[in-house]
Amino acid sequence: MNYNKPFQKTEYDSRILKVKQRMQSAGFDLLICQDPASMGWLTGFDGWSFYTPQAVLVHLEENSPIWFGRAQDARSAQITTDIPHENIVGFSEPLVHHPTRHPFDELCDLIKTRGWSSARIGVELDAHYYTARAHQHIVAGLPNAKISDNREIVNWARLVKSDAELVYMREAGRIVTDTMNRAISRLRPGVRQFEVIADVYHTQITGFDNKFGDYTSLCPLIQVGEGTSTPHLTWTDEALPDNGLVCMEIGAARRHYHAPLTRTMHIGKPSGEIIKLANVIVEGGDRALEAAKPGVSCEEVEAIWQAVLKKHGYRKDSRVGYSIGLNYPPDWGERTASLRPGDKTELQAGMCFHFQSGMWLDNFGAAVSEPFIVTETGGERISHVDRELIVID
Repeated sequence: MNYNKPFQKTEYDSRILKVKQRMQSAGFDLLICQDPASMGWLTGFDGWSFYTPQAVLVHLEENSPIWFGRAQDARSAQITTDIPHENIVGFSEPLVHHPTRHPFDELCDLIKTRGWSSARIGVELDAHYYTARAHQHIVAGLPNAKISDNREIVNWARLVKSDAELVYMREAGRIVTDTMNRAISRLRPGVRQFEVIADVYHTQITGFDNKFGDYTSLCPLIQVGEGTSTPHLTWTDEALPDNGLVCMEIGAARRHYHAPLTRTMHIGKPSGEIIKLANVIVEGGDRALEAAKPGVSCEEVEAIWQAVLKKHGYRKDSRVGYSIGLNYPPDWGERTASLRPGDKTELQAGMCFHFQSGMWLDNFGAAVSEPFIVTETGGERISHVDRELIVID
């Protein structure tokens, strides 16, 4: 099979080296990474197999990572990664959904065979697919190991993007621009919500110039009318009204690198209150992105946004942004740096964020969000959809 890998092997080698340095500082001999994004970032592994237990292992003294997963998915590891054959290990098929045994019983056997049964092991306690049962079997199977939470050690290594990664981030930005503009063009009275979303999916995957889009980690979100007072509703078969608010949060992914985007539209003439809220959101986002330069902390960026809100009589209690990059369902956030009070992470050139400036009031809400890259001159917007309340006559 002629599989086009997203990066050269040297890119993955540099990532492994970076993670090993972090492991040494944190006191780990071995990492067990089950987060699909961590697995993909470390090795290039790609496949819809994360619904069963799988992992990438990184050991300080092992030159190559080890892929461990369902035997029928081992071929996916051979196709999508440069991991040597002997480090691609499939577990026995009867262990899938077994009532008492677990695939990680065999993972523990593998670790023992490699001579690592007493290792200091870091696991991803907060990863979406690392279950309580999986952890129980690892703890029981490796009684002489010191097992502890690695506190998203790989996620933090992913925070600053390489030049090669930024190419995909910008391409995702182009796709999400086209996708949102296409969706806006479909918002007319009488058009049913699911018809708009069907076009979203088509444009997300079609991409541009033969640069296809991947499935996104979140499905498209759409809220209409009173539904705009909450952010995470999905589509229905209801027709769009003759007059009312529509909020859409969508994303695009290029080789699994994500660019999320939110826009607020109004069919018919909007009220003064809606216009005011949208204008404040845009102003606050503009000021915050201007300040998003290396050396500025996450909380300082949020404070600039909050100052604009306060000036106009608003306040947002939830965070206003979070780091983004390579990811898999169910979320496109990296679970590391957030733009919120108390986060003193200093911005560095190459970090990528979703500035999610949504405001949800009692009866309606609005959002004009932006994916951006931290640069020496501020936050570089990678989407190019009008930053305003978009009025549809």
